[in-house]
Amino acid sequence: MTQEERKRLIEQRLKKRYLKEKVFRSIGLLAVLAALSMLFILFATIILSGYRSFQQTYIRLNVLLDKTVIAPSGSANDDDIFSADYVALLKATLKDMFPEVSSRQEKKMLYSLLSSGASMQVMDFVMQNKNLIGTKQTIWVTADDDFDMLIKGYIKRNVPEEERRIKDVQLKWIDKMMAQGRVEKRFNLPFFINGDSREPELAGIRGGLVGTFYTILVTLLLSFPLGVATAVYLEEFAPLNRWTDIVEVNINNLAAVPSIVFGLLGLAVFINFFGLPRSSPLVGGLVLTLVTLPTIIIASRAALKAVPPSIRHAALGIGASKMQAVIHHVIPLAMPGMMTGTIIGMARALGETASLLMIGMVAFIVETPADILEPATVLPVQIYLWADSAELAFVERTSMAIMVLLWFLIVMNGVAIVLRNRFEKRW
Repeated sequence: MTQEERKRLIEQRLKKRYLKEKVFRSIGLLAVLAALSMLFILFATIILSGYRSFQQTYIRLNVLLDKTVIAPSGSANDDDIFSADYVALLKATLKDMFPEVSSRQEKKMLYSLLSSGASMQVMDFVMQNKNLIGTKQTIWVTADDDFDMLIKGYIKRNVPEEERRIKDVQLKWIDKMMAQGRVEKRFNLPFFINGDSREPELAGIRGGLVGTFYTILVTLLLSFPLGVATAVYLEEFAPLNRWTDIVEVNINNLAAVPSIVFGLLGLAVFINFFGLPRSSPLVGGLVLTLVTLPTIIIASRAALKAVPPSIRHAALGIGASKMQAVIHHVIPLAMPGMMTGTIIGMARALGETASLLMIGMVAFIVETPADILEPATVLPVQIYLWADSAELAFVERTSMAIMVLLWFLIVMNGVAIVLRNRFEKRW
């Protein structure tokens, strides 16, 4: 083979190699673009489905605070106010607004335009304004979820009457109230300050947020020190023998165990054996600690291995003990990697559902837990319950709750990244 032929052969091989490299880069770029596109579609779907839930429809009513109903004894004491029939006041107000409604069925349809929590809102107004009892006052009350869905455009007007939950006669009443300026959309503050409810227009995520905070706090306080201590012992102090190998293999296997298995373990040990309160953030945190420990241990061991041996040798060379070298030199340098593993573990714990279902955190909890021993639920479980509901308004609130959960995750990870960067040192 001549030199020219050899040169052409080399050039052909180089062209093939460069072509393969371009194809590989193109495939990688397409994979990244596809992943970003799916992520964009996911976020767009969630936002488009839930952004309207940040507003809630309210109705302005001129309610006569009848003294004979609210304070029949003559004095506006708290007992009379709490036991008053505010539903009767609301019905009387609607009768005055729509005197043409006479049949029992139409009255029922008219009253259904108001939320079942409207009476509680009137009661709260009376409690704060006892001096106004006996007068007619303007009060904004929450509309029913079907009313709200119609105003937001989820329920279409142009479909046949039998195919929508709002009937034609109700549309006439709604149009009349809108023409009078009695319908208004406001920021949905009750979504953030209310507990869960069977009525979607009254349902909120406060209980789920507080339960999530307590559960994640217990998980972090237990899993981080235990995970780091275990990693330090296995990597720096444990002897190399068969038992250590068995422990390492089991830790690696636990990282792949389905989380529902940890839920069954928590149900059997923490609740049935130790008698801890069911559905409490304490038990939830203990179960999630079991879920996250393998991830934190594996990441922490990798971070410890990444510390150069010269750091250890230098510390030992100037007279430091093994414990002093690890605590004062190795762990600070490995802390950024340990924090990364903790972030991954906490992110998994924040979105965990299956293991918490097994310990009863799927229960319908209305009240906000005051401590880690009271019954509670977490935001992922509440999203699961709402997604399983047939009410259209719960679908909207599910997407909104997902957005809140993602924001919670971003904030938590942001704080963890800031802390990790503070600990980060270069050698």
